[in-house]
Formats: sequence, C-alpha cells, structure tokens
Amino acid sequence: MYCSKCGASVADSVAFCPSCGQPAGGAPVTVPAMAPGSAVRPGVSYAGFWLRFVAFIIDAIVLQFVRFALTLPFAASLSMRMFMRGRMPMSPEEWAPFAGAFGRLILISIVINWLYFALLESSAWQATLGKKALGLEVTDLAGSRISFARATGRFFAKFLSTMILLIGFIMIGFTQKKQGLHDMVAGTLVIRKI
Repeated sequence: MYCSKCGASVADSVAFCPSCGQPAGGAPVTVPAMAPGSAVRPGVSYAGFWLRFVAFIIDAIVLQFVRFALTLPFAASLSMRMFMRGRMPMSPEEWAPFAGAFGRLILISIVINWLYFALLESSAWQATLGKKALGLEVTDLAGSRISFARATGRFFAKFLSTMILLIGFIMIGFTQKKQGLHDMVAGTLVIRKI
C-alpha cells in the first residue's frame, strides 16, 4: 500500500505513514510503474546539459578560490626567485626549477579537482556545491549513492570527454538518460529532484 499524501510505501499493519505522518487508513494510492530499464524514481528527472553547465560554472568558481589559496605559496616562491635573480632566466638550466614548479602546480590543481568532485559526489550529499545548489544528484544506474572509486572513475573519464573536442559533454543534450561519455563509462546518472 502507498501513502495517499506522499506516495511512500507503507506496510498494511502501520497506522501512520513513516515518511509524512499521514494516517494510513485512506484509500491506497497506486504509483505509476516505471518504464523498463528506467532508474528514475517518481519525483525526479534526468538533469540536462544546460543545468549541468550552470552547476559546472558554480563549481569552477569555488575551485578557483580553493586553488588560488592553496597554490599561492608556490607562485609566490617562483616570483621571489625571479626577483632575487634580478633578471629572467636565460638558459635551460635556469628554467628547469621554474618548469618543475609549474608541473607541481598543475599536479596540485588536478588533485584538488579530483578530491573535490570524487569526495562530494560519493558523500551523503551525492553532489558538488554547484550541483547541490541546483538540486542535482549523482547516482548509479539503480539510483543509489556512488562509491568513491566510481566517483574517481567518473572524474578521470571526464578527461576522455574533453579530449574528443568536448563531444563527451555535448552528448548530455542528446542521449536518452542525459548521460555524457564520462557518465556512460562510470555507469552514473545525474538526476534532478522535481
């Protein structure tokens, strides 16, 4: 039997709905059956391209502040080295420390992005700050919370979506379940609560 107010599944022996507190004595409400192969629950839909793009912009702004705060000491030390020399480096031997420091900055940036996306999308929130602000969640194909390993795979699969001229992201607007290539590789969905 289902609750007449919220549609939650209620046992026949229960007097009140455990979700909303509605008395369970009313007429049972039937919940429409989901289409075969559909993982979307009633009250949710797949998140489309533009909604996910806005969430990405919010996440990019948040990450820019975090990266700036964490990489500022490295950038300051590079600037200080140049200032102490009094001139720009000329030989490849003089450029080597700068190239190494630049490589470390790129590596730090990738690690920050990876941890941000993987930790938040596998957390109880199931979303980054941008996705959470728009009511989006990342789930597996069954609609359940994803693991840290799957969130990590999804993050690194985004490099594949990027390398093919962003077509992996554009696919979101054209696939049935609004999945990008990285979602298909990781077996994930991005849903929106209605």
